[in-house]
Amino acid sequence: MEALDPESCGGVSAPGADGRPAPVERVHFRVTRFIMEAGVKLGMHSIPIATACTIYHKFFCEINVDAYDPYLVAMSSIYLAGKVEEQHLRTRDIINVSYRYFNPGSEPLELDSRFWELRDSIVQCELVVLRVLRFQVSFQHPHKYLLHYLVSLKNWLNRYSWQRTPISVTAWALLRDSYHGGLCLRFRAQHLAVAVLYMALQVYGVEVPAEAEAEAEKPWWQIYSMDTEIP
Repeated sequence: MEALDPESCGGVSAPGADGRPAPVERVHFRVTRFIMEAGVKLGMHSIPIATACTIYHKFFCEINVDAYDPYLVAMSSIYLAGKVEEQHLRTRDIINVSYRYFNPGSEPLELDSRFWELRDSIVQCELVVLRVLRFQVSFQHPHKYLLHYLVSLKNWLNRYSWQRTPISVTAWALLRDSYHGGLCLRFRAQHLAVAVLYMALQVYGVEVPAEAEAEAEKPWWQIYSMDTEIP
């Protein structure tokens, strides 16, 4: 188990589809995509899914990607995130959803030795993750900040601009996609929320009314990124 510099969040690449080493970023992108899709099928809410992705990324900021199977770590991250966010999941459901993800159209695994070995692996990997992360598995996510910012922005913009452009949907989609990488570990939750909102506005060419900025005597995004805590 080789410790890595948290700034690198990488290491030796895992094998790609062609047998050659794939870039670490591509490996993590695919695995976090699995976490998101499995989470949706398991009925997880957005915060537990975000926590699972964050646990996964934080683990591989500390550990070489070749030290453990990334998908096993992902399954354990889902299981652990359910506990952290109080949306408890059964290991059997996680195993069945994961098995059908990799084997579409297949029947659920029988309760045989293969199933119990996989269940034990998930539980043991969860303990490894907890030790590596020193039991620090509670995170502040950008979701509540983005919701607050969207409500404020809606009051600033005229009704026509808000209704004709899917700013809210785009901002939420950008926030979800940000968890494919390690941005959740590199930046504060408030700043991520402002960043995805700013990008959504740029995509549709929507500008915040000048009078809103003039009243606050600073650009709107600086108002939102003043590190104000939201309970």
